[in-house]
Amino acid sequence: MEDQQIVDLYFARSESAIDETDKKYGRYCHSIAYRILEDHEDAKEIVNDTYLKTWNTIPPNRPDPLKPYVGMICRHLSLDRYEEYHTQKRGGQVPLVLEELAECIPDGDSGADIGESVALRDALGRFVRSLPAKTQIIFLQRYWYSCSVAEIAEGYGMRENSVTVLLHRTRKKLKAHLKKEGFDL
Repeated sequence: MEDQQIVDLYFARSESAIDETDKKYGRYCHSIAYRILEDHEDAKEIVNDTYLKTWNTIPPNRPDPLKPYVGMICRHLSLDRYEEYHTQKRGGQVPLVLEELAECIPDGDSGADIGESVALRDALGRFVRSLPAKTQIIFLQRYWYSCSVAEIAEGYGMRENSVTVLLHRTRKKLKAHLKKEGFDL
């Protein structure tokens, strides 16, 4: 079923919208949640919570395409759960990823309003789209999917050091891009 047909089911308040979303994007959402939480049961719960939040936000939203919309919801819910579980202890890839990005992304707790958040999202999107294809994929694997440097290196037949250097240079470019876009870092 096409995304717009699924969205239409949400607007019609048909429960089959959730079934169709699960058929099309269930494995994708589970993958996102599992990479962050590293627990299949928690990932299953997050996927179910993703469907609930999708149900509650469509309407009024009419996402096109649907995949990044449910992926974003799943990722945010997973990160919230991760933070809840790990407020005292640190481990896994998520703290490393967040620490790496902290040097070039404005602090989310600085009282920014929703307009500033949307502007930041749009600036990040423009930056990612401006990257060469391979760099774009590596950047997203690290900072969206929280893949380890070792996993990325293995997937591309690269040395871990090469991936680390590529990511460092890309973060420097991101910082310069965001400064140019007018964000305070």
